[in-house]
Amino acid sequence: MGEARRRASQGLPPRQRKPDPKEAERFIAWLPLTRAQGAQFVDITTRGAWIGIGALVVLWVVVRFIGPAAGWWTLADMP
Repeated sequence: MGEARRRASQGLPPRQRKPDPKEAERFIAWLPLTRAQGAQFVDITTRGAWIGIGALVVLWVVVRFIGPAAGWWTLADMP
C-alpha cells in the first residue's frame, strides 16, 4: 500500500513537502538570497570592519610612535 493511500485510509492529511532550500525565506522573491545568507553576510562584514579598525590602529601606532622611535622617519610636527 502506498503512503498516500495509507494516510487517506487513516484519515490523515497529505504529507507536507519539505521546503526547497533555494526557496527558504527569501528577502525578495526574485533575489536569490535567504535570511540565513543575509545574517551570514552581516556577520562577515562586521568581523571585517573590526579587523580593519584594528589594522588602522596598528598602522597609526607604527607611524606615530614606533617609526620615529626607531629612526625610520621624523614627524613633521616635531621640532
